Amino acid sequence: MPQRDLQGARLAWTAGDAELSRRAHDAVMPPERHQSGQGRYIKSVVYGGLDGIITTFAVVAGVAGASLSAGVVLILGFANLLADGLSMAIGDYLSTKAENEYNRAERRREQWEVDHYPEGEKRELVELYMEKGMPEADARSVVEIIARHPGVWVDIMMVEELGIVEARESPLGNAVATFLSFGVFGFVPLVAYVLARAVPAAATHTFGLAAILTALTLFALGALKVRITGRNWLLGGLETLLVGGVAAAAAFGVGRALAGLA
Repeated sequence: MPQRDLQGARLAWTAGDAELSRRAHDAVMPPERHQSGQGRYIKSVVYGGLDGIITTFAVVAGVAGASLSAGVVLILGFANLLADGLSMAIGDYLSTKAENEYNRAERRREQWEVDHYPEGEKRELVELYMEKGMPEADARSVVEIIARHPGVWVDIMMVEELGIVEARESPLGNAVATFLSFGVFGFVPLVAYVLARAVPAAATHTFGLAAILTALTLFALGALKVRITGRNWLLGGLETLLVGGVAAAAAFGVGRALAGLA
């Protein structure tokens, strides 16, 4: 179905432009296709990528702090990519599957209650609207209208009573997106060490190059994250860079402190 220009409405809110907001609401736009396409996986891509690059660079920094060889970096780095990547993907799959199952169970319960005790469900919805500040007479009028449409009624009860917004995410799709993102971005800190195997002259600068590549990628991922959080892209990038830097510094410090054990 047609809808407002959502992107224009967001820009209007950010700029405080009432006229732009009016035009965005009056515009008739086709449905945003990304909601049913690849855009649904952006959360898994961003957070899988962040976890991948931060944990892998932490491994690199720890090994570098302990002054171990580049071979050790590659062994531990690739082991982390596979093991931690699979762990994250499985966790994403199971959590998404469990959430979907819970939502479906709650929807079936709400549908059963609407079918078998509609008056009780009406009373609950009236009370919810009254808690929001709606006069009782208006709340009852609104609920009577909603009750004429059982499907809409259940949808509203899911949100208003239970606080459940059904995203209908794919467990397998999320798991694959997480694993691939973890692997791709997690490989970034290892690029310099892989290149050093092919070009021995670059071996003296591997950790510095790995740090630069990681910092740039962390900033880019943090900036991309604002598509989920809605925050300023520059602040998002700097925040992610800072968090990754703290994790790397901690790993480097531990490696330096325990270097004598290797």
